[in-house]
Amino acid sequence: MRQPLSRELSNLLERGRDRQLRLAVTGLSQAGKTAFLTSLVNQLRHAGVEARLDLLPAAREGRLLGAQRLNQPDLGVPRFPYDPGMAALRDTPPRWPEPTRGISELRLQLRYRPARSGWLTPEIAHLTLDLFDYPGEWLLDLPLLQHDFYSWSKAQAMYAGEQRRGLFSEWLAAVEQLDPASEADEAQLATLAEEYAQGLRRAKQAGFSDLQPGRFLLPGELEGAPVLQFFPLPQLNGSQHDTSREALEALPANSLYATLAARFRYYQQQVVKPFYRDHFRRFDRQIVLVDVLGALNAGPERFEDLSRALRQLMHSFDYGKRSLLTRLFAPKIDRLAIAATKADHVTPDQHGHVVQLLEALLAEPLKDLRFANVPVKALSLASIRATEAREVAHEGKRSPALRGTTLEGEEVLVYPGDVPPRLPTADFWQQQGFDFPGFRPMQTTSEALDHIRMDAAIDWLIGDKLT
Repeated sequence: MRQPLSRELSNLLERGRDRQLRLAVTGLSQAGKTAFLTSLVNQLRHAGVEARLDLLPAAREGRLLGAQRLNQPDLGVPRFPYDPGMAALRDTPPRWPEPTRGISELRLQLRYRPARSGWLTPEIAHLTLDLFDYPGEWLLDLPLLQHDFYSWSKAQAMYAGEQRRGLFSEWLAAVEQLDPASEADEAQLATLAEEYAQGLRRAKQAGFSDLQPGRFLLPGELEGAPVLQFFPLPQLNGSQHDTSREALEALPANSLYATLAARFRYYQQQVVKPFYRDHFRRFDRQIVLVDVLGALNAGPERFEDLSRALRQLMHSFDYGKRSLLTRLFAPKIDRLAIAATKADHVTPDQHGHVVQLLEALLAEPLKDLRFANVPVKALSLASIRATEAREVAHEGKRSPALRGTTLEGEEVLVYPGDVPPRLPTADFWQQQGFDFPGFRPMQTTSEALDHIRMDAAIDWLIGDKLT
């Protein structure tokens, strides 16, 4: 929806003065984006009162006065559901906020006292912070822009491990018998596309991350439309048919291959590109949330699947330094945080290993970012604490443990295991003793949510604007 001219001019002036910041909270499904945003808003709103933000200098020094929600600039986008999220956390028993099912945003105005005084420096300054949230499933579509239908089909078949193939067994049995040169059957395409979508849903439930196309998982207004009735052809990696690119691209327009390729191109042009153009190219800063512990918990195939999905995703964003002109007319992400979530699911002695493992998981993208001189920071955090660290007596020694309440309501005292500080080897997976349950959020009477290192994340993302 087009903004009124006065609002556009106001935003332009604020960006020119560098008093407006657009922060994208991104990450794959189940990485904790909704919890992170809920906690972020909560911490900033209570920064001058109850929030524990010692690692944020503006808060530690008493200069950050708090934040208020403002009317968002784009009235056609739903507001991020902060109040329902807080209501879920305050419930008895407390519940996690509902995950994102569509685009949402929220605008905050932060008020603070500048660290330096002078005749040109106001006594009270403000920063407008626009927060953006997107379903993790939709993010997985961005790497599709690097493919055509032929290369995408081959890539999907190449990365299908034994466990993943088992989740698509019915669909594979049907689609592998298809002749790409045969005439397309609309009813058959719709049936096979739905079976493929069911396989994606099973894979998501089983903990896999690299699931494309993402709109098959959360179709929204596209549900039932022909644009979502396509699927890869695994037989392009070898079959009794001629599957060379030249032979396939010479097939008539009504062939199975040409029909699927046309729908894939339409999906790229009409679904993925507008999403990227209208939203992701507008960001100034970004935090990428990663459930590295969940993947470690799920086993080697899912861990490799997460690694591949993240590598593809990181190449889809536009990183670079901001000048005045780029800030006004072509924003680029000029500061990035990569955070391993659910740090409270392991004992504090393992937090350093979590960060090392995250950096190893994203080693190549991080090298590219640092080569481009883009400031990037890796950290581990818990947006909303679900456990308390404890020590227990074991064989005459004091050992670390976690105390929490499982999603089923059982109070437990556990030691989830050791996190490897580098990418797991075959020996780790064979002897793996790492296991943690899902926890409920902790019940609290404080207005500010308890967390682990949210203040470090906030400082990295916006702290330089609060000086």
